[in-house]
Amino acid sequence: MKPGQRQHEIVARLRAVKRDLPVDELARIFGTSPLTIRRDLDVLEEEGAILRTLGGCVIRTGFESVFQQRVAHNFHLKQAIGRAAVQKVNVGEVLLIDDGSTTFHLAANLGERAPLSVYTNSIAILPELIRFPNIRLHILGGEYDPDTNFLGGSVTERTLEMLDFDAVFVGCDAIDETGRCLVVNPTVARLAQVMIKRGRRKYLLADHTKMGAQSYALSATLSDFTAWITTPGIRPSLLRFFRRLTSVEEASVPAAPSETKAKDVGKPVAV
Repeated sequence: MKPGQRQHEIVARLRAVKRDLPVDELARIFGTSPLTIRRDLDVLEEEGAILRTLGGCVIRTGFESVFQQRVAHNFHLKQAIGRAAVQKVNVGEVLLIDDGSTTFHLAANLGERAPLSVYTNSIAILPELIRFPNIRLHILGGEYDPDTNFLGGSVTERTLEMLDFDAVFVGCDAIDETGRCLVVNPTVARLAQVMIKRGRRKYLLADHTKMGAQSYALSATLSDFTAWITTPGIRPSLLRFFRRLTSVEEASVPAAPSETKAKDVGKPVAV
């Protein structure tokens, strides 16, 4: 089969199944190597036909939710944080994972730590978690937000107040130079505050570009966390200050030739 025809068939199959298709599965379907499939996906991604995921791809729809846009932004940084964060999980623990675009990548890697019990308010990360048969999944109830694909509100908060977790993993939209963690609105901030209180260990997952980004609702401060898992690029003077507030761990980030490396972090950047 010629590359163009195979790429057309990949897109057609994605539209039909409406789920993530792994590279290995596509290689089996088309009787070719994973390397060839990855080349096909590179072409389709460049054309804007698909979105790459951890080990596979999904169809790109005409309308992308806010959550999808957030997951795609600084993908390789968030992926590196997710892989580092999974090292904080012990087999058999009970976890709480919020609806962040960075915690999405933690969920994608949890299979290696199973068995686990995982609670989440994120509809978007459910397909990642149900792949692992040894993860007992609990979905927190609440009001559904179609843009960010999560459940929140007073029902979610009341449910959380009855639970305790070995480890809680949350994200944020911005961090200022005093160590305040900010999110997009007070409702999200209040839910994050409740989540953090329920964990024996609390981890913030946020890449270095969140420094100086714009947001206004206070969800936490760095001193509320056991550790902040981030990526290299924070100004040394800021990093020294932040390490007086909490443990700051920088995830190893593989080179991403298609993306421009952030410079002069600490100035405002787009979220």
